[in-house]
Amino acid sequence: MSATTIIDTAPLGALIRYTDGSPKPPARFTKKLAAWERSNGVGRLVKKEPPRLYATWTAPASFTLHEGNFSSDGVILVTIMRSHSADSTLVFEVAEEPKPGQVRVLLDFGGNTELLHLAESVAAAELWIAKEGYSNARLEIVGDEDGERAGGADLAA
Repeated sequence: MSATTIIDTAPLGALIRYTDGSPKPPARFTKKLAAWERSNGVGRLVKKEPPRLYATWTAPASFTLHEGNFSSDGVILVTIMRSHSADSTLVFEVAEEPKPGQVRVLLDFGGNTELLHLAESVAAAELWIAKEGYSNARLEIVGDEDGERAGGADLAA
């Protein structure tokens, strides 16, 4: 599917796989492998942004994937985030959607919502918020397909 389809239909917290369609090179070709990994990977959908109008041009809609963290002694040193615009030529697919009952920890700013964490329960989400210190985060329970808790029950954090 296209990047536009991901922006329109994929829920925050979904695992998104992307590829350029090329085969993975052998590990001995380190530069080719590094280039391939920049166009082929998987990440958790954490943010969607609408098109932005500027004086001389319009930035297309985009979405951001959280691809991982590098840490040392339990402290996150680097977070890998990758943004893709709606006009990306890569092929995307939803590898996994959040399960009903999971809890999204969300932060609203600048007219956008960003996923900070995807927890298994409200208690786990509240514990994560207390540990990380996000005082203005909100919780949203992932609803099931039958419409129960559709849209998520918003809970103040």
